[in-house]
Amino acid sequence: MVSKSPYNPLVLVGQVLFYGLFAVIIAYFSTSPKYTHLEPNLSLIKLSFSYHGEPVGECHQRTKEELAQLAPNMRAPTSCPRERSPIKVKIDMDGKPLFEGVAPPAGLSKDGTSTIYKRFEVPSGEHMLSVKMNDNARIKDYNMVREEKVTLKPAQILVIDLRRDHGGIFFE
Repeated sequence: MVSKSPYNPLVLVGQVLFYGLFAVIIAYFSTSPKYTHLEPNLSLIKLSFSYHGEPVGECHQRTKEELAQLAPNMRAPTSCPRERSPIKVKIDMDGKPLFEGVAPPAGLSKDGTSTIYKRFEVPSGEHMLSVKMNDNARIKDYNMVREEKVTLKPAQILVIDLRRDHGGIFFE
């Protein structure tokens, strides 16, 4: 009985050609097309936050009559709304509007966090940046304001965030 070799020359040549073609494709796409993150004279401002707005209404103290009408397991003396306020945002740069928008709360009951992510390519240099936010639907005007002169270097990224533990609006 004659045993056949498990290595067929045509299969080996096919594998070498296939792997060679694969290596050429990887080599090409690792250097081309050339990617430019930002133009040389631009900087990037990112507005990025996830934040719980204030409740849309005040808590209500239930009367004895209201408590009596409820099932025994539902007799909490205070009733507070679940729904959270949307976050209103306005950004001006050098006195001109850069962005204005609203981040609604997530969830079916609108009781989740409000999340926003926006990118703005702006010219490098010194700018007056004004960021105004409102996290309370019961207040008509903006209840958080941060105005600051910033100097942006080419390709620098400035992040605008909103966190209670950092005192509200902050730049990073």
